[in-house]
Amino acid sequence: MNTLLLPTAYLAPVPYYAALYRADEAYIEVREHYVKQSVRNRCTIAGPDGPVSLSIPVVKAERPGQPICETRISDHGNWRHLHWRALQSAYGNSPFFEFYEDDFRPFYQPDWEFLTDYNRDLLKLLLRLLDIEPKVRETDSFRAVPSLEFHHPSSRPYYQVFSARHGFIPNLSIVDLLFNMGPESVLYL
Repeated sequence: MNTLLLPTAYLAPVPYYAALYRADEAYIEVREHYVKQSVRNRCTIAGPDGPVSLSIPVVKAERPGQPICETRISDHGNWRHLHWRALQSAYGNSPFFEFYEDDFRPFYQPDWEFLTDYNRDLLKLLLRLLDIEPKVRETDSFRAVPSLEFHHPSSRPYYQVFSARHGFIPNLSIVDLLFNMGPESVLYL
C-alpha cells in the first residue's frame, strides 16, 4: 500500500496532486507548527504578467508552538476578494474556468475560521473534480512531514492560457491544470 504524508496546503502545486493520485492513502499533517511562506497558506497561479503568489493571511499564534490546526484565517486585507479577482483575471479565458467557477466561488466568502478546515474542504473539492480517490485522513498526533520537493523543473508542459506570452510555467497551483485541462487533468497526473 502506498501511504503518503503531506502538509496541509492551499491550492497546492500540481506535483502535490500527482503524488495524491499515486497514493492509496494519505495523511495530512495538521499537528505541526505553522510554517510561514509555504504551501500551507500560499499558492502560485499564472497571471497575465507571469506567476502570481496568493497568500492567505493568518492570525498570529496565541501561544508558542501552536499547532497549525489552531491557526485562524485573518480577514486582513480583503484577501478573499483579491484572490477571487486574481483567479478570474488569470483563468477567466481558460477553457474550463466557467465550468468550475461555481464550485470555487464559495471558498472566497467568509465561511471558514481555521486554515486547516479551509484547506481540507478545498482538498475534498479538488479530489472530487479531479476524480481521484485516495483515502485521506488528518493526523491525530505530530508526524514530521518528509522534505518533499513540489518543484519539478522537468514537468511535462500542458496548455496554459498565457503560454504564448510567458512559455510554459511549471509547478503552478492545481487550479492552473484544472482550469486549462478540465476533466483531462487526471490524465496529466
